[in-house]
This record gives sequence, structure tokens and C-alpha cells, in this order.
Amino acid sequence: MHPSFREGPAITEEGLARIAAAGLKPEQLPRHIAIIMDGNGRWAQRRGLPRIVGHRRGIQSVRAVVEEGCRLGLEQLTLYCFSVENWKRPPRELKFLMRLLRHFLVVERSELMDQNVQLRMIGRREGLPQDVLAEFDRTASSTADNTGMILCLAVNYGGRTEIGDAARRLAEDVRKGRIDPAQVDESVFESYLNTRGMSDPDLLIRTAGEMRISNFLLWQISYTELWIISTLWPDFREDDLLHACSAYASRERKFGGLPAASLAAGTSSV
Repeated sequence: MHPSFREGPAITEEGLARIAAAGLKPEQLPRHIAIIMDGNGRWAQRRGLPRIVGHRRGIQSVRAVVEEGCRLGLEQLTLYCFSVENWKRPPRELKFLMRLLRHFLVVERSELMDQNVQLRMIGRREGLPQDVLAEFDRTASSTADNTGMILCLAVNYGGRTEIGDAARRLAEDVRKGRIDPAQVDESVFESYLNTRGMSDPDLLIRTAGEMRISNFLLWQISYTELWIISTLWPDFREDDLLHACSAYASRERKFGGLPAASLAAGTSSV
């Protein structure tokens, strides 16, 4: 591993070479990338295959981006695996998705340990199969002391649900006198979210070309850069992730302020 001047996980030698080959510098990379993994069903249907084949193929893309994230020294990779709205899908597909998630948690446990990845999950545990939760808890416990990239899986997750649940917990603490309403601000509210203690994503990637957020991290992506790619998730690989990082590096993040060049020149804009 090559030491990185950035705080957080180190960039590997291979990662440094790939960053340089892309014409980038390590400090230009996003620290936290979130991905809406869309297009598994369409990938399968275009090939005349059952939708579940696309989901199975999508696991290869998950492995690829996790490995690339580790090489690039990402601080966190958050993957939108299953939304609260996905329960509307056919029972056969739901059963397969839960079985596939459980399989991933078991099979990839040793690989996550080898890559020093820490596994976390956001979303409602209620409603998820007990065997899936048990395997998640085993994998999360096994990787809890790892110091590399955080892999956060959003499962049974919805942005509105998360905000509503946070508001309910906050209201209960106010009712019980644990919180003074006058002290409630953004930082206090954030402490009630599933993502408390995590950084906001710098970059949100959506595959399959859809121009929507789909109820994902609604609070956290206020100033996140968006990158939409037409590639279906089962075809998304390491080079696509690096391409997204290159697009991110070409943008100037102002967070509501003015570009640095404008400030230096003393200009103003509306």
C-alpha cells in the first residue's frame, strides 16, 4: 500500500498508476461515492433472460467497484441495493433478491476482511428476512475493526422514510425533555439519521440513464455532484468508476459560494 497524504484509506500502487493514467491527482478524487445501481432487469430482458439473471450479473459489478474503490483509497462507497418501494416487485423476484443479498454477505466476508473494508448498512431492519439480518450482523461484526474503505449498503431504504423516522425519534426526545427544541438545528437533526457519523457523498452515480434520484439520500445529497451514465449496472466496471471520478474532478464545487477565481478577481454574480 502506498501512503496517501489524504486522511482515510491509503491508495494502492495500482490505484496511483490508474489515477495518473487518467490524468488526475489523488486530491481531485471524491472521498465518498454513492451509486444508484439501475438496469439489472433491462440488461436481462434485452438478452431474453429472466430479470433475476441481471441481478446475479450485477454482483460482478459490485465486486468490481468495491475493489476499485479500495485501490483508489475511497473513504466510503454507498450502494443503493434495495429501496422501500422495491417491495412492490413480484414475490419470486423479491425472494431471489433477498437470497442473493444473503449469499453476498456470506461469500464476500473473507474478501472484505482481506481488503480491510468495513461493512455498514442503512435502512429499516424491520421487514427484512431474519437470515439476511443475521448474516449482515456477522459480516458487520467481523469487519468492524477494519480501517479501510467503508462499504455502506442501503437496504430497505428510502430517503423520505429515513427523514420521517428521524423526525419521529427527535420528537420523542423533545417530548421526554432530552432535547430543547430551541437547540434543534441541522447538526442535531443529522444525528438522528441512519447516516449519522458518515460524510455526505461527494459524487452520486446513477446507471441506466434515468434522470431521477429515486428517493435516495435526500438529505445527504444537497451539494453532491451528479453523474448519469447510460451503461446498465451489470456492464458497469472499474473504468466507468474512474471515468466518473474524472468528470467529478473537472467540476468546481462552490457550495453556494463563488468560484475561487471570481473571489480572487473581486467579481460578483447573482
